[in-house]
Amino acid sequence: MSTIITNGTVVAEHGTETTDLRIDGERITAVGHVTPEPGDEVIDATGCLVLPGGIDTHTHLDLATQGTVTSDDFTTGTRAAVAGGTTLVMDFATAQKGETLAEGLANWHAKADGRSWCDYAFHLAMLEWPTGRAAEIAAIADQGVTSFKMYMAYRPAMMVEDDEIMQALQATRTFGGTIGLHAENGRLIDELTSDRVAHDEVSAYYHQHTHPVEVEREAINRLGTISHLADDAPCYVVHLSSADGLAEVNRARQFGAPMVAETCPQYLLLDAGSYGRPDSDLRETAGFVISPPLRERTNQDALWVALADGGIQFIGTDHCPFNLDGQKDKGGNDFRHIPNGAPGIQLRMALLYTYGVVPGRLSLERYAQVNATNAAKYFGLYPRKGVLAPGSDADVLVYDPRGTWTVRHDDLLENVDYSPYEGFRIEGRVRQVLVRGRLAVDDGRLTEAGPVGGFVACGQSQPLADRSR
Repeated sequence: MSTIITNGTVVAEHGTETTDLRIDGERITAVGHVTPEPGDEVIDATGCLVLPGGIDTHTHLDLATQGTVTSDDFTTGTRAAVAGGTTLVMDFATAQKGETLAEGLANWHAKADGRSWCDYAFHLAMLEWPTGRAAEIAAIADQGVTSFKMYMAYRPAMMVEDDEIMQALQATRTFGGTIGLHAENGRLIDELTSDRVAHDEVSAYYHQHTHPVEVEREAINRLGTISHLADDAPCYVVHLSSADGLAEVNRARQFGAPMVAETCPQYLLLDAGSYGRPDSDLRETAGFVISPPLRERTNQDALWVALADGGIQFIGTDHCPFNLDGQKDKGGNDFRHIPNGAPGIQLRMALLYTYGVVPGRLSLERYAQVNATNAAKYFGLYPRKGVLAPGSDADVLVYDPRGTWTVRHDDLLENVDYSPYEGFRIEGRVRQVLVRGRLAVDDGRLTEAGPVGGFVACGQSQPLADRSR
C-alpha cells in the first residue's frame, strides 16, 4: 500500500508544480502524475503547499546548563517540532569539560534514543581544546557527526581561544566537516558586564547592553581571519542577529573564507523593545534574555534581504526553553543569573511563511531552501533529506495557506510556560506532516505515531552559493 499526496503545489528549490507524490514505506518513489490503486491512502492537497519537512539547525533539548535543565526534552521538544512542520532537528550534543567527545556524544544518544517524534542529527559542542582533540574529531566524524560548535564567549565555562579555533578548523577541514561559532567577543562582554554591575544596573533590561552589536561584529571579523588563515576552512555563524554582523560575514567571503550563516525567527521578528525599561517587571522581560540579545528593529530588513538573496543560508530556532516560573525567576531580576534562552521550535515554519512568503520577502522556492534544502546540503544530509524527490525520505509538510489564527501559548506543545510570539497573527496552518512516510500530523492534529524518529548520520558539507535564489 502506498500513500499518495495529490493535487498539491509541490515546492522545490528551483520551482513549483501542481502534481502528486507517491510514498512507499519510508521513501518517496514518484513525483508527477500518480494514479492511486485500490488500498492506497490518498491525501488530497488541493489548494495546499507540499514542502520538504523542515530542518531546524539549532536546538538545545534536555541540556543541563546555567544551574538548570532546558524544559523540553527529546520527547516534548520534537513533538512540538513535528506539530509545526519540522521533521528533523539538529541538536547540540555537548562534551562537558573533562569528557571525551565520544563520552559527550554517547550521553546525547542516550537522551534521544527511542524518544524523538522526528529524526535528529547532532552537532557536537566542544568547550575546550585539549591535546589529542583533533584525532577525536576525526573519529567522531566516522560516527556521523561532522559539524561541531565552539564558543567565542562565556568565559570561563565555554569560551575557547583564537588559536584553538584555528586548530579545530584545520582538523575539520581534512574530512569535509564544519564548525559553527557562537560569535561574540567574550572578554568585552565580561568587561561591559562588570561596568553595569559597578553601577548597580543588573535588571533584565541591561542584558542587551552587555552584548551590543559591536561584540558580534568584532567576533565575526576575527573568525573570518582565522578561517582564512586555516586554509579557508569552512565555518558558519550560528544565530546571526545584526546587520553589522552580516556585513562582516560578507567581508569574510570576499577574502576567501567559505563562511555561511544561520539566523533565527527572533532576530527577524522581535526587537529590543521587548526588554522594556530598567524597572520593568521580571516576568515581562526575562523571557527575552537570550544571547545574542534582541536588536533594534533597523537590523531586520538587512537579515530578510540576506535570506532572500542567499547571504544567509538557513534558519534555526536556538530553541533553549526555560520556564518563567521556577527557572528564569530563580536568580531574581539580575541578568547574570537569568538562564539564557527562549522557546520557538513549533512556530518556525509558520512564522517564516507568514512574515516571509506572504508579504513577498521570500519566494516559495527560497522558503524551502532556508527551511530545509540548504541545511541538508551543508550538513551532508542531501538528497536523503531536504528535498521531495524519488529516493528521498518521505519527510513532507502539507501547509494550507488559507485562514488565519493567533499564537496563544496555551495552544502550543512546547513544554514551557510562555511563548515570545504570543499574539502574533499566523497565515495558514500545518495540515499534514509525514516523518519518513509515517503520518505524524493529520488535519492539524498529532496522530498516534509517537516517537518514531531516529538518528541520522551527517556526511561531508556541500558548499552553498553565496547569492542564489
